[in-house]
Amino acid sequence: MNAWLLRAAGAGLLILFGMVVGAWATTGHLRPALDEAQDRVAACTAARDNLAGLATEQGKALGDLVLAANARQAAAEQAVSEAKASADLDYSAANRLQQERTGGDQCAAAASIIDKELGL
Repeated sequence: MNAWLLRAAGAGLLILFGMVVGAWATTGHLRPALDEAQDRVAACTAARDNLAGLATEQGKALGDLVLAANARQAAAEQAVSEAKASADLDYSAANRLQQERTGGDQCAAAASIIDKELGL
């Protein structure tokens, strides 16, 4: 029975020694690695959140630029339409005046305009 008691005490001491070595390894060896990994995770999370915020801001700015471009395009199309309507009126008036000056002959009017443009 003494041998059995001695073996049980030895096994208990061995288990206790294993627990102490395991605790030491966890706190002394693995803890710095775990802390470093947690620091990296925190840095990556902060960087991800920062990039997500920047992407949101960039998307909003891009949307604003698209809206501004669409507004400029609509304004330009309206200005071109108004200029065309005004030019059509002026062109018609100029043709009438030229025909009146040449006696109503369209060929004479065209020849007169061409000669004037060429400086003849």
